[in-house]
Amino acid sequence: MTRRRSIPWIHKWSRPLIGAIAVLGALTTGYITIQKLTGGSAACVAEAGTKGCNDVLSSPWATIPIFGASVPLALFGLLAYVSMVTLAVVPLVWKPSDKNTLKQLENSTWWLLLVGAIAMSVFSGYLMYVLAFQIQVVCYYCIGSALFSASLLVLTILGRTWEDIGQIFFTAIIVAMITLIGTLGVYAGVNPSDVTSDVTPGESQRISFTPEVNPDPNFGWEITTTSGEAEIELARYLGTIDAKEYVAYWCPHCHEQKQLFGKEAYKILEEKNIPIECAADSPKGQPEVCQAANIKGFPSWIINGQLYGGVQNLDQLAKVSGYTGPRNFRYFR
Repeated sequence: MTRRRSIPWIHKWSRPLIGAIAVLGALTTGYITIQKLTGGSAACVAEAGTKGCNDVLSSPWATIPIFGASVPLALFGLLAYVSMVTLAVVPLVWKPSDKNTLKQLENSTWWLLLVGAIAMSVFSGYLMYVLAFQIQVVCYYCIGSALFSASLLVLTILGRTWEDIGQIFFTAIIVAMITLIGTLGVYAGVNPSDVTSDVTPGESQRISFTPEVNPDPNFGWEITTTSGEAEIELARYLGTIDAKEYVAYWCPHCHEQKQLFGKEAYKILEEKNIPIECAADSPKGQPEVCQAANIKGFPSWIINGQLYGGVQNLDQLAKVSGYTGPRNFRYFR
């Protein structure tokens, strides 16, 4: 009498686990997609005046240009996770009476799961590199998605008995190369260089600021960037909706916000009385106004009754304010 060999628990539960993790990934990317498409701000743990998740979601890496339109990257992540859920659960909910058909279904979905998990992990790895070395922000949504992708890859490899391990490595190399080449091609136009002056029209460049001299209490540090049409139009629009920006002349982050607009556009904001100086030792200081608005950090924006703390990329300001003009902004943070 022979005993049937027991099936490892990981093989029994691999598909449900893959499906559950993919559902979590779909919920995460779905939430971000909704915020991007509706112009909202994702819930993010970040102090006023510091970078946070919304800086990542407003960066050039957060969208993919398709036929002239900027499609949220999170939407592609959502589609990927939904596909993984489907591939994981189909053999569980639909079992053909023909055993050969069922076996072919299980084999084909496993290989598709493997290809999808490899591609997602490679792409997430690239985004983690961008997060750490280019944008330099901790984004919990991005990190969570990367962990989900890595977990899917581990479960896909360990979740069944693979007859040919060598074929797995060969598939991984091919899929990883194709994914990486495609990713680098998609983001080839993103220039992460820091900006301290004018830039080539049509390019979006990263900007940062490290103070080397003491600021003037009258106006802070000198704005060295030049505005484009999009920055000027956004500044004019913000003046029509009574937007307010609360600043302090000694605040480096406030100067970063100025640099994002450029000197011409920020002059328009000043003419519209949008910036409110909160430093009491500035000739322009209105600390009582800032206290009445319950401002806790600089810069802080109040747009349509909502408070937005920290430096805001202009794309984000455009979305939350309802601005519909040109968005080819020159700079991002």
